[in-house]
Amino acid sequence: MKFIIIRKADANTEAGMPPSNEQLSQMADYNIELANAGMFISGDGLKPSQLGAKIQIRNGQPIVTDGPFTETKEVIAGFTMITANSRAEALDWAQRWPEQDVDLELRQVYELSDFAPGSGLSKHQQLADRLQKQPASTSSYLLFDGNCREAFAFYADVLGGEIVMQMTAAESPMADEMPTEFADKILHVSLQVGSWLLMGSDCPPGMYEKPQGFHVQIGFNDVSQGEQTFKKLAEGGEIIMPFAETFWAERFGMLRDRFGTPWMLNCAQCL
Repeated sequence: MKFIIIRKADANTEAGMPPSNEQLSQMADYNIELANAGMFISGDGLKPSQLGAKIQIRNGQPIVTDGPFTETKEVIAGFTMITANSRAEALDWAQRWPEQDVDLELRQVYELSDFAPGSGLSKHQQLADRLQKQPASTSSYLLFDGNCREAFAFYADVLGGEIVMQMTAAESPMADEMPTEFADKILHVSLQVGSWLLMGSDCPPGMYEKPQGFHVQIGFNDVSQGEQTFKKLAEGGEIIMPFAETFWAERFGMLRDRFGTPWMLNCAQCL
């Protein structure tokens, strides 16, 4: 059974007063206790209603009213979603809320098992099944023949990214199992480029194979930016398809950079 513990707004939350470090710590301890009990699903605080809006739909037409909302007691300031075996168990945990002066509301969440079979339920079940299959993230993982460090330094510069993690074979817990000549090679590196992550590593001696059958695809909205990036990636490499207009994009090009990585660049896609 799923329940939501609703934290009602008050003068402080509506004034945009953030919780103190002590309050954050207490809330974290509460969430950790829930997590340790196998009950915590999620939880977040909401910014004041002056930054929000009410949307009323009448006869199919939306009416939008900007905040703030006058009835503070009816405004939500945050929530914690939990799973519990019973209403009594959920109520017990709600009463352990770490704040001393606060109004809470406990509500049970509808689940698919609560509804009678039908076409409407089937749609929700299909969506739930599809979402369950989806991974939390995806990224390209590139392999190199000893020059991974140089390649990722180059990619970070060209793509405006930041190397957020890099480990050599000698720095890993498996250092004693690695060949001596592999000690200074990259066992793993992660490059963060906005919301996109590019990963890579060097291959152990004698195990490298040239990449084939795929391209790292990146897109740009600005043609000049895309062209500049294409030229930088192509330096010392091989242009497979020149960066030019196509029926699906204002500009598109394919190349293999000097480290052997194949790239596709789409710019201002039409499709």
